[in-house]
Amino acid sequence: MIARVFGASFVVTILSLVVAFLYAGWSGVALCAILGILEISLSFDNAVINATILERMSPMWQKIFLTVGILIAVVGMRLLFPLVIVWATAGLNPVDAMDLALNPPADGAATFADGSASYETLLTDAHPQIAAFGGMFLIMLFLDFVFDDSGVTWLSPIEGPLGRLGRLPGASTVVALAALVTAAQFAADDATVSVLTAGILGLFTYLVVNGLTGLIEQDEPDDSAGPSEAVKAVGKAGLFLFLYLEVLDASFSFDGVIGAFAITSDPILIALGLGFIGAMFVRSITVYMVRAGTLSEYRYLEHGAHWAIGALAVIMLVSVDENIEVPEIVTGLIGVAFIGAATLSSIWANRRDAARQSASPVAD
Repeated sequence: MIARVFGASFVVTILSLVVAFLYAGWSGVALCAILGILEISLSFDNAVINATILERMSPMWQKIFLTVGILIAVVGMRLLFPLVIVWATAGLNPVDAMDLALNPPADGAATFADGSASYETLLTDAHPQIAAFGGMFLIMLFLDFVFDDSGVTWLSPIEGPLGRLGRLPGASTVVALAALVTAAQFAADDATVSVLTAGILGLFTYLVVNGLTGLIEQDEPDDSAGPSEAVKAVGKAGLFLFLYLEVLDASFSFDGVIGAFAITSDPILIALGLGFIGAMFVRSITVYMVRAGTLSEYRYLEHGAHWAIGALAVIMLVSVDENIEVPEIVTGLIGVAFIGAATLSSIWANRRDAARQSASPVAD
């Protein structure tokens, strides 16, 4: 199964490295590989959450996620999205923005000789708005999970009270808006309104896509399949789950794209490394988790991934303050720590259950 799931990712990786070599020589290969590793290490929590959603999708929509979805992730989020951000914030059309990206100032300077800003500078200046949008989308995802009083908890002293708090109508929305207003107070004076606007758009996007997905899933059960397939999302429900996954991937990729500029400002190498290599492997990891039943085997893995998402959302909202810069390695290590702890907790819980079963008397 590993060869079948990850085979395409290895092929894409080899082709991407070949293209990077033809484009920029061995330095391009090195930068492309580093960016791919960065994306994979920072996006494992993304893969876990994707797996929980992908389990609800029909095989057809799972294939679309791996084919059309990867094109959206690469071309849309890792190549076109930064150009659109520069166009929206600096007034440069995408063609001029691409030209600016491919021809940076000499010696990595932030400005050209005439004083005009570089592509990297323009994109970095838009970080508060990007962080507000992505942070609000992700914090809603986190809050809806921890406010769900399902009875299954990992960090029980914390998740138990939060689950009871979630019984209040709109609790997650109220908490998220409070977090946004607090973060906006620390934004630059000329960015406060744009930060609030971007954050509200992130909240609105989450509510619309998540709400429509749940509504259509209820209206379109696939009863023609067997019992195990009856709960799989098809038709419009599958479409909205697919859109939900793509917006989720976009929210995760915001900081990764901007953080990639610490390594290179070349949009082609960023698309190859973050997109074709990193995003492809993240999708393969997602599919492997679904087919191997990893989430059911490690009962707290989903909890750990959501806590990692909550930490990422807080980091994104805190980074609205231009004086605060959280290194990418810190973001990645927090996610790894939560997921690692959840995995170990799951293993220990499974061993306790096995010990209790072996210790209990067997009926004749």
